[in-house]
Amino acid sequence: MPIPISTADPDALADGVLAGDRALIGRAITLVENRNPARRRQAQAMLQRLLPHTGNARRIGITGVPGVGKSTFIEALGQTLIASGSRVAVLAVDPTSSRTHGSILGDKTRMAALAVDPRAFIRPSPSAGTLGGVTRATRETMLVMEAAGHDVVLVETVGVGQSEIAVADMTDFFLALMLPGAGDELQGIKKGLLEIADMIAVNKADGDNATRAQAAQREYRAALHIMAQADPDWAAPVVLCSGLRNVGLDALWAEIERHREIMTANGKFDRRRQDQQVGWLRAMLQDRLLAGMLGATEAKAEVATAEAGVRSGAITAPQGADAVLEAIGLGAGFGEV
Repeated sequence: MPIPISTADPDALADGVLAGDRALIGRAITLVENRNPARRRQAQAMLQRLLPHTGNARRIGITGVPGVGKSTFIEALGQTLIASGSRVAVLAVDPTSSRTHGSILGDKTRMAALAVDPRAFIRPSPSAGTLGGVTRATRETMLVMEAAGHDVVLVETVGVGQSEIAVADMTDFFLALMLPGAGDELQGIKKGLLEIADMIAVNKADGDNATRAQAAQREYRAALHIMAQADPDWAAPVVLCSGLRNVGLDALWAEIERHREIMTANGKFDRRRQDQQVGWLRAMLQDRLLAGMLGATEAKAEVATAEAGVRSGAITAPQGADAVLEAIGLGAGFGEV
């Protein structure tokens, strides 16, 4: 009998995840996405059971501007990996509308072939306004996927704002997809993205785009060459690929595997995983401290007063923040570095 999420048994859900039960895997992810305090405690109990079965997957972050072909690329890469014996999970985050608070969550439609493969699991989730464009539960969802036996976890960003940094901080390898022939290539890439990307892949490098893709590849290589390497042991390669034509994906994955071998040999892989855990801790602290402070009864009235003052122009936003912090006993300078 299906387990109602309202009375979810953490042990039963954990057993279902470990057994690969797709329905219970979905329920487990729904549980970790739930922000109700009681559900959160259930989720943590479940994750504690799953923790010994996690940590062995390749965690790959993938970003790219809208139109670069992320979904087509991810589906093609996923199918390539499955053909070689892997089980693939795709965590695709859709931006939540600030007006309607809804999300399209259409990634299963865009990756139709991968979605029906029993060796793949696609989970589209709304960002729900979270800074960085990743859901609050993305890290927990990754653990569920790993415990369910998926040895490759692909995290697709929304490709805007702080999403690249947020996903790079929770994955082992960060891949940036670029378009060929989009004008001045260096105008289409942010310096910050160059600094955190472990690889640049020029997608849609087929047909009439082939020559433009090669030109883009040369420009990106030149740009990376004049920048200081983030890691002296790894120079980010620039590769050509086509998700639509399934071209260059084997070579691309070989580079990802080479990166893991190098980072494992020099001890940096383990340190990166440790940094991911610390980053998770800090993100949870920020999220819960903010929610706790703003949810307090005394804070709600002060926030409303500050908002009214800012709207009317009577005070500035920093003055309003200081007033709220002082009212709840933290002092106007709280949080300043």
